[in-house]
Amino acid sequence: MKRFEFLEAADADLAETVNYYDACQENLGSEFLDEVKRTLRRIAEYPDAWPHVSKSVRRCQTNRFPYGILYQEGTDVFLVVAVMHLHAEPESWRKRTPRPG
Repeated sequence: MKRFEFLEAADADLAETVNYYDACQENLGSEFLDEVKRTLRRIAEYPDAWPHVSKSVRRCQTNRFPYGILYQEGTDVFLVVAVMHLHAEPESWRKRTPRPG
């Protein structure tokens, strides 16, 4: 099974969002993190099922929260490019991709 790696910016996205939801309501950040983990499992199980947002990047939406996991599939790894709120600056992740797309 392929492993997941997060770009530093994507890791920061995740931490910032967990902190935001925890500030909104106790344990909501943990619930968000659990939802992200479920989304990552869906990506691992069906990596080609999610729509392309560019030539090399796909987006899988979380079920409960308005977030998408943007990722690139490599030979041995899924590279998470962003953990992105779906209503905020939809193109901001593009400058993060390590290759054109």
